[in-house]
Amino acid sequence: MGFAQRANAKSFMDFEPVYSTPRAEAVARFLAERYAVATPLDCRMLNRGFNDVYLVVTASGDRYVFRISHLRARGAADVAAETAFLAHLDRMGVPVAAPIATREGALFVRGLSPEGLREGVLFRALDGRAPDPGCADARANGVTLAMVHDAASSFSPPSSRYTLDLDHLLRRPLARLEKSGLIESAATSAEFEGVASRTAQAIESLDLTWTYCHGDCHGFNARMTDAGAAAFFDFDDGGPGYLAYDLAVFLWAKVSFGRKQHASWRAFLEGYQSVRTIAPNDLEAAHAFVIVRHIWLIGEYSSRTEEWGREPARWVGREIEFLKAWQAETMTGRLF
Repeated sequence: MGFAQRANAKSFMDFEPVYSTPRAEAVARFLAERYAVATPLDCRMLNRGFNDVYLVVTASGDRYVFRISHLRARGAADVAAETAFLAHLDRMGVPVAAPIATREGALFVRGLSPEGLREGVLFRALDGRAPDPGCADARANGVTLAMVHDAASSFSPPSSRYTLDLDHLLRRPLARLEKSGLIESAATSAEFEGVASRTAQAIESLDLTWTYCHGDCHGFNARMTDAGAAAFFDFDDGGPGYLAYDLAVFLWAKVSFGRKQHASWRAFLEGYQSVRTIAPNDLEAAHAFVIVRHIWLIGEYSSRTEEWGREPARWVGREIEFLKAWQAETMTGRLF
């Protein structure tokens, strides 16, 4: 079957998929055709979630990770800007999972799936262990994020598909929540809108630093090297945006869903500030951006109900209690 025939094949399906999972064998064939790697390839799925991720081991023992981007509510993945930034970070000596070029020199590929074209990136696999929630690994995450932001100052990005502003991080995710029908009362919906409005007003009243963000530095998108450094991966949600948001993602991961890991947040800040300073406004705004991050995640889950079902997303409506409590505490004084 030719490409044109395959492109039209989904019109003949009785049950057109929202999302399909590529077979590991098909991924291996796809990669062998496009990358200068020693075959045969051993390809195994690592994770199915926001993206499909595969571990790829070549005949010579080289290890790679191949990520196939999902068709998300925000739109197509911004792989051009992401891979350009990662290549820049790698040249600057920042420990990251660098993208691997195809035989033609491209840093990303596109492949046809039943739901349409999906973007893929082959990354160098990172050695090391998964981070633990303790202070030493938190500090190392802070150091590497500071290195990312330092290197971003000399990065000239291509036109970016996404900007990590309040429309992208707060207002559109909130609209997805409201559209999903997961909020069961008008009163709760009004509470979400009130929290979001007050948060946006507080953030927009401050003069904040702009940088190129990792976008998902919650402490576990890293591998810890033998030397204790944190090597980063998963820049899929990155882009130009608020530095305070990039900091806040780590804080959010330590205080959301009942966690109270304040010591790890302090260690993260210590690590970051050992490399570069944080402006007072950016540090203050990080507390408000915890709410932004939580609503962003709620919006992501709300937009995936057609794929994952409504039951896995039932928790989102209950999160108004965390948001109200966090806003009340941080508006009356700094917690840490």
